[in-house]
Amino acid sequence: MKIRPLITIVLLALLFGCGKKEAAEGETHEFPKELVDFKPYTGNPVFKGTGDSTKWDEKIRERGFIIREDSTFYMWYTGYTKKTGDDVKYLGLATSPDGIDWTRYTENPIHKSIWVEDMFVLKSDSTYYMFAESRGDTAHLLTSTDRVNWEDRGALDVRQKNGSPIEKGPFGTPTVWREGDTWYLFYERNDAGVWLATSTDMKVWTNVQDEAILKTGPEKYDAFAVAMNYIVKQDGLYYAYYHASAYKDWREWSMNVAVSKDLVHWKKYSGNPIVGDDRSSGIMVNDGEKYRLYTMHPEVNLYISEK
Repeated sequence: MKIRPLITIVLLALLFGCGKKEAAEGETHEFPKELVDFKPYTGNPVFKGTGDSTKWDEKIRERGFIIREDSTFYMWYTGYTKKTGDDVKYLGLATSPDGIDWTRYTENPIHKSIWVEDMFVLKSDSTYYMFAESRGDTAHLLTSTDRVNWEDRGALDVRQKNGSPIEKGPFGTPTVWREGDTWYLFYERNDAGVWLATSTDMKVWTNVQDEAILKTGPEKYDAFAVAMNYIVKQDGLYYAYYHASAYKDWREWSMNVAVSKDLVHWKKYSGNPIVGDDRSSGIMVNDGEKYRLYTMHPEVNLYISEK
């Protein structure tokens, strides 16, 4: 009389156990290990502010950006001093043969006409496009043909879905994706959510919808702030790397991942955050063999894909 209920319990346990395994395998397909599992480089940080109050880059902040071209790593970063940081933040450049040992450009800072921080760089044909925050968290476009000399093209013109200007206020941490003739601009407003606007001429950007495509919560790790940093496309899926805060006062940040089929609807990784310890503003760089994750704030730390 007691054996039959016991068999039933075992069968149910096996059934639910299999269900959990299938769910885990499904997420592994959506979030492959090489895109979510990283180990810190033992020599971190690989780059930071000089710590010298007489230097323009005594401290660095926000999202710097790294690209690899012709076996050289190029990094743009924002520098400032404790004394002048509230007034101006400049753009600097550093290079490296391996993405670990960096040399500052001798003519830094390379751009001084406007405040530049939280930059994203994308090359198209022979032109480099830099989308960056300027004073007041206003996204600007700068262009260059040599990585060093940048021309400010002005603040981005972002419109609501109906074509009218978005409400006044900050719109920053610009992250850009290009597919065909369409440019996709992801931007945050007060880190309360991420919006998406598109353009075919980079002169006018129009929201695909007037509500955020990536919102805070419901989990604790991103309950109070989100901002997108980088996008990777693999096997037909898009992976957004975003930083977030679990605290109302933003005293600590983490790096996280979400996946999408269409750049509009996003599913967050159940294993978030992928990097904690107040490391944020992360970007992905393919070193020719696998991805590296660099967190750029408050200093540059390297995380190497486990796979």
